[in-house]
Amino acid sequence: MATLVKTAVVKVLSPNQGCKIAACAFVQHRGISGKVLRESLPPPPRKPAPFDYVNKDYSYFRSLIDRTTHRFDDNSKVVVVEGPVAVGKTQFAAALAEDLGMKHFPEANMDIHYIRPNGCDLRMFDEQVPEDTRTFDHINFNLTPKHRLAGNFQIMMYIARFSQYIDALTHLLNTGQGVVLERSPYSDFVFLEAMYSQKYISQGVRSVYYQLRGNTIEELMRPHLVIYLDMPLQKVQDAIKDRNLKHEAPMRALTTPFLTEMERQYKNKYLRDIATHAELLVYDWSGGGEVEVVVEDIERLNFDQYTEREEPKMKDWRLPRELEWADKRMLYTNQKHLLMNLFAIPRLDVPELITSADDDYERMKIIDNHPKFRYMDGYNEGGVILKTKMTKYTEYL
Repeated sequence: MATLVKTAVVKVLSPNQGCKIAACAFVQHRGISGKVLRESLPPPPRKPAPFDYVNKDYSYFRSLIDRTTHRFDDNSKVVVVEGPVAVGKTQFAAALAEDLGMKHFPEANMDIHYIRPNGCDLRMFDEQVPEDTRTFDHINFNLTPKHRLAGNFQIMMYIARFSQYIDALTHLLNTGQGVVLERSPYSDFVFLEAMYSQKYISQGVRSVYYQLRGNTIEELMRPHLVIYLDMPLQKVQDAIKDRNLKHEAPMRALTTPFLTEMERQYKNKYLRDIATHAELLVYDWSGGGEVEVVVEDIERLNFDQYTEREEPKMKDWRLPRELEWADKRMLYTNQKHLLMNLFAIPRLDVPELITSADDDYERMKIIDNHPKFRYMDGYNEGGVILKTKMTKYTEYL
């Protein structure tokens, strides 16, 4: 059974250190409720139906009649599950989301970049395109961690986590349903630092990464709760061997020093920082654990105690007016492309992040000649718009 190691320390402020937010239109509900507790309580007040954010925009005029906070309840929260490789995050996060009635977002991966709206996977072109323009995902990284494309891979992983986190916020604000994610853009740097410590990437790549991170991370709303599943290094290595994935078996990337640095970055930096903004629960997951026990611990947390104006914890979720909630909802729902454009920072001083114009031309020529890429998404041969749903945000090839 998992053991609760610690929770974040609650900061107590005296009355003269800050003032209450008296004009808040919405204050965090006290706690998250598990399935058993919800079933024992009277039926909750009826809420508006979830907004169809996939097919519709949330406009200013719609915001006048469709209030964001009217869909919120106890479980309208962002929960992030963190932990070392192979600790069991996916199974735990899925079970936790089911118990809490939340939407589960599996860990972001390179499919976000490589699988296009037409269903084609860009990895199918790897044998035809120039080497520098080929795809590079977690399988490639585990087999060749010192490859020239390793740095670009880690930056693209941060972009994938950032994109997924926006999708999670969009879902919460439009439906009121909470979300459970595996890892987040806030913790992505632990991989970068582990890669840098083992010289898988250069100082230049590290510099670009933090410039991109600094230009984007403050646009998001931090999670309400972070759950860290801890496991000793030796057991992490045993778990990696036990799951017997072909690309991990050689242990070329997931070496002892790499995993040790990951753990150090998690515990010495990430957990300390995120605990100032979110509730934190840390469990010894060496022998696994019971989701029900974790849910009971979550139900004891009081999320609405942080009301002081200068209190950093839950600050992102203490918006004083309904108009500000509407602004956030419109930003994530309608203007994701503007947030993704923040990654367009011109850095030409890191060779491994640059593709030559000739190579890129050859790549695009091969892809564009494929029948499924001959026309833009949503169009047919005659230039007629198809009746199929078009995506709001599509990343350029």
